Formats: sequence, structure tokens, C-alpha cells
Amino acid sequence: MKNVRKTVFDFVWYIIGAFIYSSAVTMFITPNEISPGGFTGIATLLNYLFSVPSGIILLLLNIPVLIIGFLKFGGIFIIKTSIATIIVSFALTVTDVIFPPVYIDKILASLFGGILMGLGLSLILLRGATTGGVDILAKLINRRFRHLTVGRVIFIMDAAVVALAAIVYGNIQSALYSSVSLYATSTIMDKMLYGGDRGKLIYIVSPFYKEICKEITTTLSRGVTLVSAKGGYTGEDRPLILCSVRLHEVSAVYSILDKIDKKAFIIVSDVGEIIGEGFKTLG
Repeated sequence: MKNVRKTVFDFVWYIIGAFIYSSAVTMFITPNEISPGGFTGIATLLNYLFSVPSGIILLLLNIPVLIIGFLKFGGIFIIKTSIATIIVSFALTVTDVIFPPVYIDKILASLFGGILMGLGLSLILLRGATTGGVDILAKLINRRFRHLTVGRVIFIMDAAVVALAAIVYGNIQSALYSSVSLYATSTIMDKMLYGGDRGKLIYIVSPFYKEICKEITTTLSRGVTLVSAKGGYTGEDRPLILCSVRLHEVSAVYSILDKIDKKAFIIVSDVGEIIGEGFKTLG
């Protein structure tokens, strides 16, 4: 029952993400001659040249890649990606019919289109799938050529599609606007995928470490770790407290230290992602 509920939940988020992504492409990106990169970018260019529905083109481009990916990777990931790809292809076809094109300033179209694409893709990625295409090709190329990272391969492919868009649209500005759109997309995806789990790692040195640990644990319900350390000059044992907290909890830690030990030595560093109890899980 739990697996069925999770599958249905995934399916719903794929649909929501696909329609947000597709609405961005059909309303803002394609009408203003901006390329979204990847297989979707190729699909929109072919749609521009031959008036073939971009959703159908996207599905046809992805079918051989998904088959190869299944043979190479197998498993739930490819199945989920296949489902998400079909839904995105369907959503592109539907939104191309029901949503009117929005002709606005191209920099605005690039930004709004990129933001919506990033939001839609993030909802799909957060549920354990991708939209296929370039992502799978990049993984396949990386397995064959280890010196080419997945990120580098995706960048090269997107750059090639953007350059092709400049040729098709006959306008170098199209490539520049496409770059703005891709940057907006990647920024939103970073915020969506990792921003919610950003935090601070706090290092504390204090002779009152036991009291501080107890207060952080009881007040904030955060785990603490004691690391054995020695003072540089004295050689004394000075346990180092490590504690990961969310951004809004830093001030609460300061209040605890102000109450217990105003002279505590504190280092606060940024953490891009925290995985574990009280934060995000790997599952």
C-alpha cells in the first residue's frame, strides 16, 4: 500500500512538473525564438522549421536513448524517467494547443521561461526521475570516456543546441538569450534541489561543552558531535563541538552560548547540503 501511494504521488508530481515546464517552453521560450537546450531545444527547433508538434519530436528523440539507457542502467530510474519523458512529451503537445504564445521583451521571456523550466524540472527530479535525453546520453558517454564528466558533457550538448538555434533563427542574439534562459533554469534547479537543505555547520570550543551540548539537544532537537582535540600551545584536551543547523537556528545557538559561555570560540561555515536525521534523507 505504501509503495502504491508513493507511486501515485510521484506520478502526480511528474504531471505538475511536466505542465509547468511545458507551459514555459510553449508560452515564453519557443515564441520568442529562444532555445531551451537539450532534446527539448532540438524539438523546438524542428517544430519551428517543420511545424511538427514538439512533444511528438521529443518522444521520438527519447525512445532510442531510453532503450539504450534501460539496457545499460536498468532498474527503477529508467522506468521513472521513461514515464516522466512520456508525460513531458504529452504536456508539450497539449500546452502547444491550449496556451497562447506570449510575445514580450526577450530578456523577460528568457528569465521567466528559464525560471518556470527550472521549477518544472526540479519537481520531476525531486521524485527520482529525469526527462531523459541529454541526461542519459551524458551518463552513457561518461561511462565510455571517464575524463568527460556528466556535467561537462551536458554543457557541451546544450551549447551545441544553443549554437544551432542561432543558425536556425538567423540571429546571434538568440544564442545569448538562450544562455540567459539556461542560467535561470540551472539556478532555480540548484535552489529547489539543494537550497531547502542548506544550513550552517557550527564549531564550538568551550570548557562548558557538556552544558552546551545538552542545551542544543534539548532546545533545538539537534544532534551534536564531540571531536577530541588538543590546544595548539598548551596541549590540553579541548573537545570540539560540531553541530549542523538550519539557517534560522543559528541565532538560537548564539543565545545558548551567550547564556552558558560568552567566551566560547565559535566558527560558523556554510553547508551546501545536509543529509541525515532532521534534514533530508537519501531515500
